[in-house]
Amino acid sequence: MIHTGRHFLQVPGPTNVPDRVLRAMSAPVIDHRGPEFAQLTNEVLEGIRPIFQTTDPVIIFPGSGSGAWEAAIVNTLSPGDRVLMFETGHFAMLWRRMAERFDLDVECVSGNWRTGVDPALVEARLDRDATHQIKAVMMVHNETSTGVTSRLPDIRRAMDNARHPALLMVDAISSLAAIEYRHDAWRVDVTIAGSQKGLMLPPGLGFNAVSEKPLLANQSSTLPRSYWDWREILDSNQAGFFAYNSSTNLL
Repeated sequence: MIHTGRHFLQVPGPTNVPDRVLRAMSAPVIDHRGPEFAQLTNEVLEGIRPIFQTTDPVIIFPGSGSGAWEAAIVNTLSPGDRVLMFETGHFAMLWRRMAERFDLDVECVSGNWRTGVDPALVEARLDRDATHQIKAVMMVHNETSTGVTSRLPDIRRAMDNARHPALLMVDAISSLAAIEYRHDAWRVDVTIAGSQKGLMLPPGLGFNAVSEKPLLANQSSTLPRSYWDWREILDSNQAGFFAYNSSTNLL
C-alpha cells in the first residue's frame, strides 16, 4: 500500500513518533558488538533512569510490553505462587490471563473498568493474609483502554499498613513519561513499560525497572526463563552490551 500525505495515528497507542526521532532511526545500523554500541548502551541505560524516577537498574528487552509482563513474572515467581490482581480494564485482564498460563494462583478482584484499584481493598485483603501466601500485588497504573488511573502512592501505603512483604509489580506502559510516575518514591518493585506510548518511539522495546527485592526473588524463583532472564542482560550490560542482538536503531 502506498500512503499519500502524512499519516496521523489517532489511537491510544502506538503514539505518533516525532520527526527528529524518525530521523535518528534512519541512521545506518551499527555493530552491536562494537565500541560505538557499548557507548550508546551506557548512555541509554543512564538516561532512562530519570524517566522512571529511579536509581535502580532498568532492563531493556527487544520486545513488546507483553514481553515485559512475562519477564516480570518469570524472573520473580514460581508455579503455584499466589498473586493478587485487579480488574481495571482490558489490559489488566490480559495480564491476568498470562499469569494463569504460568500456573500462578491468581486472585483477581472484580471491577467495572470505571475506577482504579481501591487502596482500602488492597489493605483489607493483605491484612487477611497472615501467613503471607500472596507473593505479588500486580496492577495496571493507567488503563490504555479506558484512561482509568490507580493511585499508586495510596496503594503502597496500604501495603505498608498491612505490613505485607508482597512484591508490588506495576504496568506503567501507558503512564510512563505521560503522567507522574515515581518508581523509587512509591517503592514499586517492578515497573513494566514499553517504547510505544509516552516514550514516543515505535513499538519494539520492553522495559523492567527492578528494585533490590525482586532481584533477590529472582534467585529462588523457578519459572523457566531464557530470553527474558534479567541476570544475563544485567551481566552483559556491565560491558555495555546485551545478551543477544538488541533493537539497535530504537536504542
